Amino acid sequence: MILLPAVDIRHGRAVRLERGDFERETVSGDPVAAARDFVEAGASWLHVVDLDGALAGEPVSLPHLERIAGDLGVPVQYGGGLRSRASVERAISAGASRVVIGTAAYADPELLDSVLSTWPDRVAVSLDARGGSVSVAGWTEQTADRPEEVVGQLVERGITRVIYTNVDRDGMLSGGDLDGVAQVAGALEAGLPGGRLLYSGGVGSVEDLAALRELGLASLEGVISGKALYERRFTVAEGRAALGEESWRGR
Repeated sequence: MILLPAVDIRHGRAVRLERGDFERETVSGDPVAAARDFVEAGASWLHVVDLDGALAGEPVSLPHLERIAGDLGVPVQYGGGLRSRASVERAISAGASRVVIGTAAYADPELLDSVLSTWPDRVAVSLDARGGSVSVAGWTEQTADRPEEVVGQLVERGITRVIYTNVDRDGMLSGGDLDGVAQVAGALEAGLPGGRLLYSGGVGSVEDLAALRELGLASLEGVISGKALYERRFTVAEGRAALGEESWRGR
């Protein structure tokens, strides 16, 4: 498994939210500097979220993405406001190695099909859950769909990589959603052996990372962490070690 440090961008600054609440924000400074610190500490991937884009419905922070991807030499996974093919093209042109589709995956099936037909290996879909059901539109709208139920629908449409976030735990440092990730992984593996899953939400210690690794889920390829790294609950090196990143990358 790999560790993906998260750089969430709002109003041109690196920030962290609690439970996806834009009113509960902690500012961490320049996003490019934050990304550089993670890379210099050993990160092999970065997870960049355009929070303004998630609210606006179109990417806002592409200049930051371009600097991060262009200057730091590691692949970047980028999401937030990618709700049109043009937006996806702009993100990839700005340097995203992988794009994350959220709301559009549910609201615009034709868009998802179009993007997958062109970049089948560079697209992930985010499943952001509050209270056990999927949230969309920058976590401001709730659906009645359970994440494990949606996974099967996504697999049928060609998705091979899913990002599951427990928004209720996000930024709370209270531990990962082990039951939820196991359910989502089970649904993914049942529909697509070889499918890939990333998890985010609540990770606050190397013990939390180890607990996710110890689930032994074939599809779980990595964990996204932000606040715990900013607060130095563990280092990038310690996180990678807890996940066994070096051995995973060698498989």
